[in-house]
Amino acid sequence: MNTYITTIGLEIHAELKTKTKMFCNSKNDPDEEKPNANICPVCMGHPGTLPVINKEAIKHVIKVGFAIGGTIADFTEFDRKNYFYPDIPKGYQLSQYEFPLVSGGTLRNVAITRVHLEEDTATSLHDRGDYSLVDFNRAGVPLMELVTEPVIKSAKEAGDFARELQLLLRYLGVSDANMEKGEMRVEANISISKDAGKLGTKVEVKNINSFRAVERAIAYEVSRHEALLDSGEKILQETRGWNEDTQKTFAQRRKEESHDYRYFPDPDLPKLAISEIPEFKKEVLQKEMPELPEGKRVRYAKDFGIKPEDIELFVNEPVYAGYFEQVVLALKNKPSLVKLASNYILSDLVGLAKTGGWKESALPASVLADIVILIEGGELSSRGAKELVALYYREGIALAGKELKEVATEKGLIQKSNDDELTKVSEALIADNPKAVEEFKAGKVASLQFLVGQGMKATNGSANPAKLRTILEGLLK
Repeated sequence: MNTYITTIGLEIHAELKTKTKMFCNSKNDPDEEKPNANICPVCMGHPGTLPVINKEAIKHVIKVGFAIGGTIADFTEFDRKNYFYPDIPKGYQLSQYEFPLVSGGTLRNVAITRVHLEEDTATSLHDRGDYSLVDFNRAGVPLMELVTEPVIKSAKEAGDFARELQLLLRYLGVSDANMEKGEMRVEANISISKDAGKLGTKVEVKNINSFRAVERAIAYEVSRHEALLDSGEKILQETRGWNEDTQKTFAQRRKEESHDYRYFPDPDLPKLAISEIPEFKKEVLQKEMPELPEGKRVRYAKDFGIKPEDIELFVNEPVYAGYFEQVVLALKNKPSLVKLASNYILSDLVGLAKTGGWKESALPASVLADIVILIEGGELSSRGAKELVALYYREGIALAGKELKEVATEKGLIQKSNDDELTKVSEALIADNPKAVEEFKAGKVASLQFLVGQGMKATNGSANPAKLRTILEGLLK
């Protein structure tokens, strides 16, 4: 079996969140279900119409450029990418060729070649019989394309990169990047070679619409390439699709080169000098930039010291991260309490939200902070805390206005720490469990833990286990 080096480059398209389309004032609405509802003569390519550049879409791409540390173009323009297909009403697509908005940058240690802006195509439907229909609602929607350098070495690395880009776009608020809706599509360019310094024949797999499919399509192609080369056959440079049902790629057409599209600058659109547009200046846009995923990872590790896997969940779920930070403020950023709060959010609250939906109002951050303080003070057991969290999540509105400790006391969840009370419990345990007492005195330490467990059971979990253990041990000795 020969050993091959895999090289992957990605081209990722993401529809941008703007009120209108890229070059006209038709509504940009990915949820529109009625075919051809959001169209006009401009996006339909009628003769005599003139496109107008959507300033918000330009701003979105520049923000992406800042986020990945890329170079923002001083000069840029739009080009006509000429090809005929039913979903391109004009016979060409407005895109960017020689002068992209963003050049360079990195994301998740993957080098970026460019990020440019174009218009999306219409949607072809082939599910009605022996003919196709075209819905032009999507035609002309602002579409960002990010192209990586061919430096990715595995299917997993490619999937991780795509996930990180989706997260970044959502943090920036420039795209929802919902792959199920087609708002983000991945194309993978794959080649294998025995020589580390040389690329093999490149095959592109187009329009992959899930992260799992990205990884599986790449893995399939790598295996297919290896089998072809091992059997002495050649790999064709072509474009392929991914069939989710068969879990295989299939040939679509021979791969086009850039000259096949006969790019030339669009004569109807003005050239742009980005540095001369006040609202696109770096100092202006930097004020609008949110904390980005990688920055949040670094800050959470430094400030809170929580586990990397916990940090990752907070980074991927901003609603939980926002709630967590409110709890941190209520706890005055005390490290031990912060870590404990993180555990309850990511285990108990996330679990409850999966079945009942996220209900922050049911368990305000201040209430969870008070629960954590009661745990540290020994007044509330872990079991009692879990019951309180669930109780508030189910009945939060009904409990509004009541003090947390009052609620915990009513439900019998405050731990018993009174020495006289726990001594009586311990004496009863010793009397009722002579065998365990005998075994403990014979040197079996586990018998003491058995007695503590029986005591917790007898008090419905309300006894302070540490104190109960101490009193039991003293009586037995």
